[in-house]
Amino acid sequence: MTVGKVRQAPYELLKEAILTGKLQPGQPLIETVLAEQYDVSRTPIREALTRLEQDGVVVRSERGLIVRMRSPEEILDIYEARILLEGRAARIAAERRSRVDVVTLQRLSHEMEVVDTSDETAMVTANREFHRALWRATHNEPMIDLLARLDLHLVRYPATTLTQPGRWHEANAEHRLIVDAIERSDGLAAEAVSTEHFTQARDIRLTLWGQRVV
Repeated sequence: MTVGKVRQAPYELLKEAILTGKLQPGQPLIETVLAEQYDVSRTPIREALTRLEQDGVVVRSERGLIVRMRSPEEILDIYEARILLEGRAARIAAERRSRVDVVTLQRLSHEMEVVDTSDETAMVTANREFHRALWRATHNEPMIDLLARLDLHLVRYPATTLTQPGRWHEANAEHRLIVDAIERSDGLAAEAVSTEHFTQARDIRLTLWGQRVV
């Protein structure tokens, strides 16, 4: 069904459809069908699919391009990379941060502590804003880009670790420790806490996957 004139670029629309589950894992992505659905020519659809393939959320199969499947192995792969990069990012942030970076992280950490925990979307948004601010405090654009790509992969798994019993308060405490270490320019401490923070998130994420497939 045609959805009318598109205001967003096909890339953004298709990415959103994948991340929200409107396009399911394993679903074929046929240019002609998508072009008709979004009321555009095949060229912008082809360009969008090429970008999504580069992002890693679309892959080639015997059936052509499909939405990338989900698996516990992929969760491990994502977190293996993310644990290393997030730990290093915290360490670099402690070494390079400006005073504005510290104030921003302190503000976002405080805002997380007063978030309505009955609002899952608000929790996820506040958490993502905090971590993106930490990435920016590295002043390392290649690292920021890599972390953003990893985050894109993780968003494909809709369940959040933050709603698990006790995890929100635990995560907030870990955030405070990270910010304190960054403010003191203690890179080793910031890296250690961040590494443990994402290791805990990985273990919870794997537990959630197990509950999903039982």
